[in-house]
Amino acid sequence: MREIVVSGIRPTGNLHLGNYFGAVRSFVQMQETHDCYFFIADWHSLTTSPKPENIVRSAETILAEYLACGIDPEKATIYVQSDVKEVLELYLFLNMNAYLGELERCTTFKEKARKQPDNVNAGLLTYPTLMAADILIHKAVKVPVGKDQEQNMEMARKFARRFNTMYGVEFFPEPQNYTLSERAVKIPGLDGSGKMGKSEGNCIYLYEDEASIKKKVMKAVTDSGPTVPNSEKPEVIQNLFTFLEIVSTKETYDYFNEKWNDCSIRYGDLKKQLAADIAAFNAPIRERIAEYSANRQLLRRIAEEGAEKARESARRTIEEVRQIIGFR
Repeated sequence: MREIVVSGIRPTGNLHLGNYFGAVRSFVQMQETHDCYFFIADWHSLTTSPKPENIVRSAETILAEYLACGIDPEKATIYVQSDVKEVLELYLFLNMNAYLGELERCTTFKEKARKQPDNVNAGLLTYPTLMAADILIHKAVKVPVGKDQEQNMEMARKFARRFNTMYGVEFFPEPQNYTLSERAVKIPGLDGSGKMGKSEGNCIYLYEDEASIKKKVMKAVTDSGPTVPNSEKPEVIQNLFTFLEIVSTKETYDYFNEKWNDCSIRYGDLKKQLAADIAAFNAPIRERIAEYSANRQLLRRIAEEGAEKARESARRTIEEVRQIIGFR
């Protein structure tokens, strides 16, 4: 029997290369070896009060892009969180045994409250219980998370233990963090920073065309060039070579590496080659994104079928939870 993995997908706009080489590519690999449930966390997005049209558009965008990247609905269950209402019932039950003090101490709550002081809503406070419900509804044993979610994962384990102890059962497994660090590749930013990210404004998105990519790459931060043969590359230059290593051929990487080592490198030539190679890498994904995005009927069908699979799992869990608690 394959291990159950659950992971939420934040509906926060378009995917970029950092996302792809981080979590997304790992999800595609995991669907071959695990029983995966990937959900688009639209309920979680309500903590920031998005407009109704943004919720729908974000869910469709994320679904199209994950499918284009290789998530196969025949191998993994991909669905929209709000289509599985059983999660709300488990969320309610978990909230009844979640304590105010422990929720207020959560780092994510304090950080979000600091960022949006005029909108410190109950959803922010109970984010850990909704996240736990998303995971425990499928009795997941592994959850791919980053370091920013480690405390919330500990809360999910705590809620699972508390339920089992209160009702004298061994029902919920304690979900473990599934680190992606060994599989993920850290993609640098073109602005000289160490990481590509939306908030940093240094992304190359998977939907971008060749002209847009070239414009961004040609603006990448560089220095005045090496003056000592075989010298160590500064971070801003190493970032460009990291890109070459990922999207270009070995021959291309070796060519520019040799040019660096003999101090004859021309950054304009490197950037032009890098832009072309990134565009070539993106091209098939970009084409699939366009195809999925243009077929909203197909997206709806995939989301509905995924939701039905997820509900089947969720219904089994909720029926047993009701029995355990005492609701007949």
